[in-house]
Amino acid sequence: MAPAPTARPTARFPLTIIAMAMVCVVGGCTHNPYYAAPGAAAWQAPPPGTMTVSPADAQISELTRRVQLLDDNNRQLHTQLAQSEQKTQVFKDESELLRRQLSDVSQQLETTKLAANEAESRVRGMQASAQLRGGTTITPNTNLSQQVSRLNLSGVAVEQDGEVIRIVVPSDQLFQPGTATMIPQATATMDPIASQLQTVFPRQRIGIEAYTDNAPIYGGTVATTHQLTAAQASAVLDLLTRRSGMSSQQLFTVAQGANHPRQGNESPAGRAANRRIELVVYPDSF
Repeated sequence: MAPAPTARPTARFPLTIIAMAMVCVVGGCTHNPYYAAPGAAAWQAPPPGTMTVSPADAQISELTRRVQLLDDNNRQLHTQLAQSEQKTQVFKDESELLRRQLSDVSQQLETTKLAANEAESRVRGMQASAQLRGGTTITPNTNLSQQVSRLNLSGVAVEQDGEVIRIVVPSDQLFQPGTATMIPQATATMDPIASQLQTVFPRQRIGIEAYTDNAPIYGGTVATTHQLTAAQASAVLDLLTRRSGMSSQQLFTVAQGANHPRQGNESPAGRAANRRIELVVYPDSF
């Protein structure tokens, strides 16, 4: 008996899978993400790294950016402020330097001005004859050495210095220390001198030269020795013209400051000798 034929193996699929396939074919499958609907583009995956940002996160990011900008501006302002303060300090230092230089120049100018006035006074006092001044003629007088013997001034030094006569009066007998303020005893010292000058040298040119020591000037109305001696010479001029009636055309002032000391300034006696008023009688007459 012949063997029965062997049956061919048949692929078997579950009925449920076959049913679902038939439903999709007949009715269309619209819920499959991998299946594009008719007329629509096929689905594509979002680019890698793409994240969805919420509005709150975007606002926080913007605020953070603004805070960073404010910090940058704040640092720039602090830098500019420091640079401005540094420039301001430089300007202050330059201003102080200019102020000191201006003060020094002013003092030098004052000294130069006083020296120029002194030179002018000396030239005016020594002018030759035949020069007209105020309608009168200046004529030389060569007999001062003979006339000086007529002076009678006890306690006051009288010296002949070349062509001129010097009457030396200690400033301490006329002024309060370091000032141009006359003491009450000044008139008792100056009145006899003025009387003698009017008697013996009524027409001679007379210079009022003021000297002092090299001690520093503190406070008061003057700042230099030249200013002090200028004020003292002016005070003596005022005394001789107002109280004694001497002619202002006969007199002129010279401020010598601490120049030409008679003795050293190292000792109190030397400084006292350097503080003086010298009435200088010139050979010219007015």
